[in-house]
Amino acid sequence: MSQNQSHPPELCPEELTGLKTGQAAHAAAGFTAVVKSLAHTWGLAGVGRGTRALALLNQHQGIDCTSCAWPDPDDHRSVAEFCENGAKAIAWEADSRKITRDFFARYSIEELGQHTDYWHGQQGRLTEPMVLRSGSKHYEPISWDDAFSLIAHELHRLDSPDQALFYTSGRTSNEAAFLYQLFVRAFGTNNLPDCSNMCHESSGTALNRTIGIGKGTVKLDDFEKAQVILILGQNPGTNHPRMLTALQKAKQAGAKIIAVNPLKEAGLLGFKNPQQLGGMLGWATPLADHYLQVRINGDMALLRGVMKLLLEKGQINTPFIQEKTEGFAELRESLEKLDWSTIVEQSGLTRESITEVAELLGKSERIIACWAMGLTQHKNAVATIQDVVNLLLLRGSIGKAGAGVCPVRGHSNVQGDRTMGIWEKPPKWLLENIEKEFGFRPPEHHGYDTVEAIRAMRDGRAKVFVALGGNFLSATPDTETTAQALRNCRLTVQISIKLNRSHLVTGQTGLILPCLGRTEIDLQASGPQFVTTENSMGVVQASQGRLKPASEHLLSEPMIVARMAEKTLGHKYGIPWLTLASNYDLIRERISRVIPGFENFNQRVRQKGGFYLPNPPREGHFSTASQKAIFSVSPLLEWHLQPDQLLMMTIRTHDQFNTTIYGLDDRYRGIYQERRVILMNAEDMKRLGLEEKSLVDLHSHYNGVTRTAKRFVVLCYDIPRGCTATYFPETNVLVPLDSTAEFSHTPTSKSVVITVSQHVG
Repeated sequence: MSQNQSHPPELCPEELTGLKTGQAAHAAAGFTAVVKSLAHTWGLAGVGRGTRALALLNQHQGIDCTSCAWPDPDDHRSVAEFCENGAKAIAWEADSRKITRDFFARYSIEELGQHTDYWHGQQGRLTEPMVLRSGSKHYEPISWDDAFSLIAHELHRLDSPDQALFYTSGRTSNEAAFLYQLFVRAFGTNNLPDCSNMCHESSGTALNRTIGIGKGTVKLDDFEKAQVILILGQNPGTNHPRMLTALQKAKQAGAKIIAVNPLKEAGLLGFKNPQQLGGMLGWATPLADHYLQVRINGDMALLRGVMKLLLEKGQINTPFIQEKTEGFAELRESLEKLDWSTIVEQSGLTRESITEVAELLGKSERIIACWAMGLTQHKNAVATIQDVVNLLLLRGSIGKAGAGVCPVRGHSNVQGDRTMGIWEKPPKWLLENIEKEFGFRPPEHHGYDTVEAIRAMRDGRAKVFVALGGNFLSATPDTETTAQALRNCRLTVQISIKLNRSHLVTGQTGLILPCLGRTEIDLQASGPQFVTTENSMGVVQASQGRLKPASEHLLSEPMIVARMAEKTLGHKYGIPWLTLASNYDLIRERISRVIPGFENFNQRVRQKGGFYLPNPPREGHFSTASQKAIFSVSPLLEWHLQPDQLLMMTIRTHDQFNTTIYGLDDRYRGIYQERRVILMNAEDMKRLGLEEKSLVDLHSHYNGVTRTAKRFVVLCYDIPRGCTATYFPETNVLVPLDSTAEFSHTPTSKSVVITVSQHVG
């Protein structure tokens, strides 16, 4: 018998907000993006504070953008070295509005839950620590000392350190992340789930297995040297807009661009560069030379079709394969057995379109492959990314200028956090280096990743949850299950800048600890501090806030971690927590002795532009056990849906970054003032008896459980048959907790089987 699961409305209000529609755009950025950027910044931060923040954004000795992890140019920086997304992120953090204790006295938890995520973010900056005590309906003020004492008390009550969970957002700086993982391991656990588990874990897993490093292998200037740039499962116009400048330069240098995406996205079609007069006047540089609208999760079939053709035509780099790789014979055998009817059916493409792309790739050796969550959040995500590597290895396109892999990370320091040791599966060398530097042996057993952490809270195996940034409830799958898991805890702690939904679903006791933003002056006992981050291409750079803090009661993330550790551990192991947090140079000295590649950290990061971390595959040396790149073989995942079923992927609007909702518009897709929509193919709508703007309920089906999200508006859209798209976090409730990618354990948010029914009531 099917079990029905529908989330309470307070977890995500179901009211509609007034849908308006227009034409989808055919190019991104331009004059409108400039206007929107300034409107957001000046509207939230004020003209003076906002303009100062923008002038410092991504500049040398300035503020590293809190949005995506796209790299800055190594040398020259433009006066406006930011995009619309970055301007929105800065405006959101530099918001001049404030949430005080009076706000929490006015609104109960239940009342706050009835408001949208967008409304929460519009209330302003959090200004002092708050506690929600057991049985209370309102948060109330608490001193910092009492807050840290409460955390320490609950941690000491645990039967085992493994009953505590310590989550990390990708916004966290290297310094805070290093202290955090050190505290967690000194406490006695490796329970360090993070946002990587939900986003690019599949990339790291696939790349570590095939080339020996879980990071990209290209630099920014490689784009101008490439012959072909392959972009799969990524929407740069909304999620990584500064990438469009690199693509424009690549086109001007003669590169061809192949876009692979179920939706036609404006940022893959054309770019109106707002740094140039023509772009401001509306002239766009065409980008994609080939646009392949694959079925959702049809990328693997496409890649294998291309590789099959390359083998048949002998367009492979045999010397490179013989010298630098292993496993080629097995790959060739598997591709020879694959039939074209399966490739065509599963990709949703014609053989002719696949052949055109294969011919282009077969003539090129300088190929860059870029991807994002459109590849990483499927059952076969790791195998698909391994096929990306397979394709590049066939052409010898790793380890040379203008070629390589480029997983485009979605948050500003998600890559740096992992480098600093935020990982539930710590490598042996990290534990040994920690022991050598700090004099204690960290635990060796693996901790919980994000999905396992939710299960542990749900099942009563975890009692304390601490989140260093992020919006855990809205970012994770299976919203109702996650909410109940958090409620099962004795204590939940959220270290945050602004109000979000995770503050409203707590354990028996809930804490909000407000921290400084990256834009703000961080004044410690030794003077003003700066932090560091690592971008998608392995560059470590400094970031120093210059704005007046939103409140005198805010603490920096490193100081919050240090005081939490000092209150919990005292003088155990002799780690001088408060001294380290009073001078971040001291943290960086410790990092330089623990993390390879950070030697002379303090000196090198003060150089203009920072420094690159070692990346052997970038130089043609593979860090695998055999010192060779590895071809991978896996079964082709095939989708066979029932007549009433559709495959749904979750996506962002143009007015959001991750779970942060800046506005209610999706300008490039022509959707305004509404987030509760489902994009559908016209033939699917006709087959299911639906009309434009029909009101429907969505149901996902997995292992006998039906999950429901109510009140969505149907919109006819250019998307392959059998496929749909919805916005997250509104449809995260439909993503099953137990449906995860093989090997990486990433939730399958991009391939959810659903049915649609007419909404009643």
